[in-house]
Amino acid sequence: MSSLLVFPGQGAQRPGMLQALPTEVLEHASEALGEDVRALDSAAALMSTRAVQLCLLISGVAHARLLQHTPDYVAGLSIGAYPAAVIAGALDFADALKLVSLRGELMQNAYPQGYGMTALIGPELSTVETLLADIHSPQTPVYLANINADNQTVIAGSDAAMKLVAQRIKGNGIAKRLAVSVPSHCALLEQPAQALAEAFVALKAPRITYLSSTRARPIHNPEQLRDDLAFNMCRIVDWRGTVQSAYERGVRLQIELPPGAVLTGLSRRVFEQGTVIACEGARLDTLQALLQEEERRHR
Repeated sequence: MSSLLVFPGQGAQRPGMLQALPTEVLEHASEALGEDVRALDSAAALMSTRAVQLCLLISGVAHARLLQHTPDYVAGLSIGAYPAAVIAGALDFADALKLVSLRGELMQNAYPQGYGMTALIGPELSTVETLLADIHSPQTPVYLANINADNQTVIAGSDAAMKLVAQRIKGNGIAKRLAVSVPSHCALLEQPAQALAEAFVALKAPRITYLSSTRARPIHNPEQLRDDLAFNMCRIVDWRGTVQSAYERGVRLQIELPPGAVLTGLSRRVFEQGTVIACEGARLDTLQALLQEEERRHR
């Protein structure tokens, strides 16, 4: 049996999410960025894609360190891949902060308005793909962005296109606009991804197995990991496949790092056995004990 830490993506953020974190982490982040990161998590600041992504990175790293025990695997949805890479030992925290700052700016500047993402709950993947093929055009671009579960996907594109999709599935499902102001995980972000790749630093081989949420399999090679992080903004996220891959590799303990518990709900559909739990709402000593027990079993 093995353990997995998972880190959420955009949409999980909320005002005040950094305020109770250890001072050491906040000061380290502030020094690396040359600004006080405590100002990034106000409701007004979180209107910015850059602020959201930095907050999720800082929160993920801080909470994972509090667990004090090493998991067997790490995985992150979208921006969550960056704290996952830091905890895996492949990416320095200071470098991650600078890269995520640039990542957020590039994504925000590419599509400052009129675009975003919408979750579709109910329709099967094949139905969504057929619908997108029918609606997509140069005037109404829309793409499949995330495969979260058998009947839960996320689409990305223009507001007009997503509105058309929502109208078409009415009565057969739910369309929920996400708190994401850019069209992530689709071809619309290929140019920003290329710009980020050119600014990337060299990575180390991960000490903890890193599961790619776009490939749904482990990556050990630093160059492949660099490619995965730089280009995940323009590639489809297969979260269902990633969790299934972890379960098939023997993972029976999944802990979701704050904020939120969305990934916990999705994983419960896959984990026929084992424990799936979110940090939020759980005692820290309980989480530490669960990880410690998994460590003991591997000795």
